[in-house]
Amino acid sequence: MVGVFEVGAVPFDADGWGPPDFSTTAPAAATTLPLHVPFAPFSRSEKLGRIADFTRNFANANPSNRPTSGRPGSASESPFDFSLDLDAFPLANPDDDSSFRLVDAKPPTRPKFGPKWRFNQNRPQLPQRRDEEVEARKREAEKERARRDRLYNLNRSNQNQQRREAAIFKSSVDIQPEWNMLDQIPFSTFSKLSFTVPEPEDLLLCGALEYYDRSFDRITPKNERRLERFKNRNFFKVTTTDDPVIRRLANEDKATVFATDTILATLMCAPRSVYSWDIVIQRVGNKLFFDKRDGSQLDLLSVHETSQEPLPEAKDDINSAYSLSVEAAYINQNFSQQVLLSDGDKVSFDEPNPFANEGDEVASVAYRYRRWKLDNDMYLVARCDVQSVVEVNNQKSFLTLNALNEFDPKYSGVDWRQKLETQRGAVLATELKNNANKLAKWTAQSILASADLMKLGYVSRVHPRDHFNHVILGVVGYKPKDFAAQINLNTANMWGIVKSIVDLCMKLNEGKYVLVKDPSKPQVRIYEVPADAFENDYVEEPLPEEEQVQPPAEDVEGGEANGTTNGVEEKEIEAQT
Repeated sequence: MVGVFEVGAVPFDADGWGPPDFSTTAPAAATTLPLHVPFAPFSRSEKLGRIADFTRNFANANPSNRPTSGRPGSASESPFDFSLDLDAFPLANPDDDSSFRLVDAKPPTRPKFGPKWRFNQNRPQLPQRRDEEVEARKREAEKERARRDRLYNLNRSNQNQQRREAAIFKSSVDIQPEWNMLDQIPFSTFSKLSFTVPEPEDLLLCGALEYYDRSFDRITPKNERRLERFKNRNFFKVTTTDDPVIRRLANEDKATVFATDTILATLMCAPRSVYSWDIVIQRVGNKLFFDKRDGSQLDLLSVHETSQEPLPEAKDDINSAYSLSVEAAYINQNFSQQVLLSDGDKVSFDEPNPFANEGDEVASVAYRYRRWKLDNDMYLVARCDVQSVVEVNNQKSFLTLNALNEFDPKYSGVDWRQKLETQRGAVLATELKNNANKLAKWTAQSILASADLMKLGYVSRVHPRDHFNHVILGVVGYKPKDFAAQINLNTANMWGIVKSIVDLCMKLNEGKYVLVKDPSKPQVRIYEVPADAFENDYVEEPLPEEEQVQPPAEDVEGGEANGTTNGVEEKEIEAQT
């Protein structure tokens, strides 16, 4: 006999719709309710077709075999879950359900981390994880960059370690404790100075000049010429008070201030200088003399002075600052004599060379003693040098001859043999960056001498490790005033610097002073020194002979270069005495 299905008692809820509250329902009635049947809430967005199906198979209700108590979708609640039942909704597609969205007027929230995350936006962890990935990539890139920098610095450490240490320069003169510092002038005050001087007058011309050989203007790196050595010619670098002509002009009361073009150019271009230098100032009566010391750095030519990477100070290095200065002076002297015509035709002036003995072979040079008016009762006399003469339109024009030297293309980054013919402007721009002070001083000396043309030669080593043999790669001519405008050299500012220093020194008492450029700061200092300072018996000797670079005597060529270099140094010593 088939049993009759009995429906349990359904309690009546007088307070509202739905099952009554069991706390207020009688216990007897509560026992008649089905046990463990959960109430399945649903929202208005869900599609319902039926309430419950107790005939379904619950085998795959929990495929992960995890605890299901208290979690939706468990075996006890599967009669009420029809989300995956395709039989109940044959036209429904799970993809349609997953893409179903409630129509809402609220604008969609923008993600926090920039553009929309291209993966699942329903996972809030992804933006945070993406941020961590970006940070991780940045850290890896930083590590890789640091590793490359370490390798780069390691590869260059051997050749540049000494150069980085050379950033601390030495003073050109040892400051003695008994010296009294009177004033300290920063270079920033020089930039605002300006003074206009009238055209100078020539008091005297001495010496003789040879004509310039125009064939050197056609030299290119492809038809370079070997730099010759002029061992028998004498070059003189005499200071102001040792010049017999200046002494005679001082006795005749021709001026109040006396100097040389080298000293004036050093003062005029002081703001561009990096290396230390010094000038001796002597106040005698109402007159002022600007001198240089014996063995002063002013007799040499600086190399790579304004470069960002300073040169090493080791005296035994052929690329040290001192070795290159001696090499540059040697190149400059020989270049100024090689570019002249050797036919014996000369232009002589009022008096012969005042520093040469009779019978000596003297280098081609003329001294113009010129006078400038600084004030109503103040005049300045300076000895200015010119090295050659050339005829232009049947008129003689004075020339100054100087040479730039290339010692190693790796230091400057520009190979003259490759760039000089096609990119001469780039070569000159590099030299202006690395040797701004030297080029400015050469330009100032040409303007002081009223030279019509200044010739710049490009001289390079035959091999970067051979500092005795050189070749001329090219010669270029410039008008001094045009070149000064090109390198931003203001003539009024140059004379303003000289005028301010002269006015300052004229206020000093009679005695001896020294103007020193600070080796590490852009400023100059004025010291009061004893009267016997810098004399022959004075202990100050900044360039001892035993520390000078001695060329190797390995072969005949080396021996010849040895004699040439020593000859240049001997000539400098003769000039100073």
